[in-house]
Amino acid sequence: MTTPAERARLGKAARKRASRSSHGAWIPSADRPDPVAVLERQGADRVQELLPIRYGRMSASPFAFLRGAAAVMTGDLAVQRDTGLTVQLCGDAHLLNFGLFASPERALLFDLDDFDETYPGPFEWDVKRLVASIAVAARDNGHAEHAARDAALAAATAYRTSMRRLAGLGELAVWYERIDAHDLLTLIDSTGDRERVTTTLDRARRRTSLQALGKLTEQVDGERRIIHDPPLLEPVGAPDMAALRKIFGDYRSTLSEERRLLLDRYHFVDAARKVVGVGSVGTRCFIVLLAGRDAADPLFLQIKEAMRSVLEDHLPQGPYRHPGHRVVAGQRLLQAAGDIFLGWMTGPQGRAFYWRQLRDMKGSADVTSMKPAELSLYAGLCGTALARAHARSGDRIAIAAYLGGSDPFDRAVADFALRYAVQNAADHAALGEAIASGVVSSLPGV
Repeated sequence: MTTPAERARLGKAARKRASRSSHGAWIPSADRPDPVAVLERQGADRVQELLPIRYGRMSASPFAFLRGAAAVMTGDLAVQRDTGLTVQLCGDAHLLNFGLFASPERALLFDLDDFDETYPGPFEWDVKRLVASIAVAARDNGHAEHAARDAALAAATAYRTSMRRLAGLGELAVWYERIDAHDLLTLIDSTGDRERVTTTLDRARRRTSLQALGKLTEQVDGERRIIHDPPLLEPVGAPDMAALRKIFGDYRSTLSEERRLLLDRYHFVDAARKVVGVGSVGTRCFIVLLAGRDAADPLFLQIKEAMRSVLEDHLPQGPYRHPGHRVVAGQRLLQAAGDIFLGWMTGPQGRAFYWRQLRDMKGSADVTSMKPAELSLYAGLCGTALARAHARSGDRIAIAAYLGGSDPFDRAVADFALRYAVQNAADHAALGEAIASGVVSSLPGV
């Protein structure tokens, strides 16, 4: 068995492969692919009539573009030096892929909450994705460059210091580590800021299947039916409904015995196709309404297509061949507490899907309204959560030793964040030009 001291030496040795200061560089390669072409290739197997919504949403701002351009940024990271220190990556660790959700014990936690791109890879790829999103969000909010760098630095520093703390803990202590939402209030000095956070927490607690029942359904001939709100929410036809009923049984088999018993207490009521997110637009996504004890006891599940991760073209083959299995396994590994209805299966035409609850006390921060101090605080929280997630799957002792007790890595990735924000702005402009010239179609404001 490798000792902690030996693991630490391995981490320090990784500095020869990629020095900590090397992470500050960003120079696009001479043969860097056109970002719009990357997006078009990614959309080739998606629902084509929905792609204009995706491009419309991405064109709204540089931050919106970054949210949808994980494939573009992953390609950029793949040509840089990496540490070789592997973790289960989120794969898309931007600011808005952190948020609130309920644990099975009904505690409200803060953590990563999107895993479509999860895959094993170098830990710093997630860190760079996070800090770049912080710099882009700061620029979108009109913050000065020094404030943008301060916020990116806060995330990197929180990641490093958290990883070093976790390196000193035992295995079970790391596994049970979590960020309770109530603890967030102790980090906030301003009374007004505490009130806003309290409001966000209260709103998340109300975001349940019962709340969704009133928002997403209506009474039709005495029965609850999902509303028709095209193109974002559309009832499925008879063939799709039959297919969803069939794959419901396949999904059930991926749950543990006690959760299958719980699911069996519900019955299938209705289903609809739903457009979600920014980068996910065009993937096949459905919501299913189930009823339990009676019509006032609803459960909404989301069925989302799992496609090839954007990381797969750039990294060695991972342990999971089935994309839905990859997403579910990655989420279970990275999150402190998982959705009890998380499962996966294969659908029509051999397409991979995963299932989860649509709403389970979920909430997210409004980064577009954050002042510099608020953004730095939130960035640090995200960095802390990311370190906790990585420590469960990677060698936290080696990563902590690589990062060190001082801040060369922090400063380097903060510099990278500012440089990549400029690149992202240029890519966003390129999408705007492609829309204006008719290369791609856009449906803004949807």
